[in-house]
Amino acid sequence: MSISTRVSAYLDAQNIDYDTLSHAHSDSSVGSAISAKISPNTIAKAVVLEDHEGHNLMAVLPANHKVSLHKLGDQLDLKLHLVDETQLCKMFHDCALGAVPAIGQAYNMNLVYDETLDQLGDIYLEAGDHETLIHLTNEQFSKLMINARHSRFGREMFH
Repeated sequence: MSISTRVSAYLDAQNIDYDTLSHAHSDSSVGSAISAKISPNTIAKAVVLEDHEGHNLMAVLPANHKVSLHKLGDQLDLKLHLVDETQLCKMFHDCALGAVPAIGQAYNMNLVYDETLDQLGDIYLEAGDHETLIHLTNEQFSKLMINARHSRFGREMFH
C-alpha cells in the first residue's frame, strides 16, 4: 500500500518535505520502530478520540507513550474516549487497519500533540500501511503542526 494518497497529497499541498522509510511488516508503532531500527520515542503515533458531543480529536504522542485520557480531557475541558475500530475503518478507509497516520489535518480532524515531540531531531509517522514510515525533520514536523495545540498528556510505557 505504501503512503496514503490522501496523506501524500496533503503533505505536498502544505510544502512539507519528507521521505519514507520501509520496514518489515509490523502491527504496532513500537513494532515499526523495532523493525526500522529506530527509537520508539521518535515515532509519533496517532490515537483517535471522541468527545462527549461526538466530535473527533487526534492525539499524537511518541509510540512508547500512552495517552492519559483524564489528563488530556482536563486540559481541554472534554470527556474523551477511544474511537472504536469500526469508526476508524470508516475514517481512514485509505489506510490499513491500525496504520493511522498522525496527520489529522489531512482527514479534517482537530489535532493535539504531546510537546515531548518538539524535542526530537527526527520524527517518523505511520504512512497508512504496516511497512512504511514517513520521516520528517523537526523543522518539517513543526511546520506540519503549526496550528495544532500541544501540551503534555502522555506517559511513558516500558516494554
